[in-house]
Amino acid sequence: MTRCFTMLKPGVINRRLVGEIISRLEKKGFKLVGLKMMQISNELACNHYAEHKEKPFFGELVDYITSAPVVAMVWECDDCVALIRKFVGATKPSEANPGTIRGDYCTHTSHNIIHASDSDESAEREINLFFKPEEIINWDDCCGEKWY
Repeated sequence: MTRCFTMLKPGVINRRLVGEIISRLEKKGFKLVGLKMMQISNELACNHYAEHKEKPFFGELVDYITSAPVVAMVWECDDCVALIRKFVGATKPSEANPGTIRGDYCTHTSHNIIHASDSDESAEREINLFFKPEEIINWDDCCGEKWY
């Protein structure tokens, strides 16, 4: 089992889509092991988007992610990052296939509605940025971990 960090961005909160997006991820079979709603500080946003610091859209990313609360989550399953990335869809809305989260709910790249780690290394870094170890709950699925 591997883990992936995902974050529902301010657009999801503003559009009241939190439950719908989480439901889609659960129905796919991803196991939720961490969840919290939070207001991201400027410092945390800058750390989260550090690899984009020199890009012209960095300020816009930070402004958007700090403009309203977000929902930070940790999901678990086999090959979790690759599966969630596929399920979430391409970053650019015009390239996101219908049926993906971005393909169904997103129209502007600069106001993308969901973040998903792009590698196992990024997932570990992002999980550690947003969650304390005790906020990740390892739980046993009474249906068995491979029911889906």
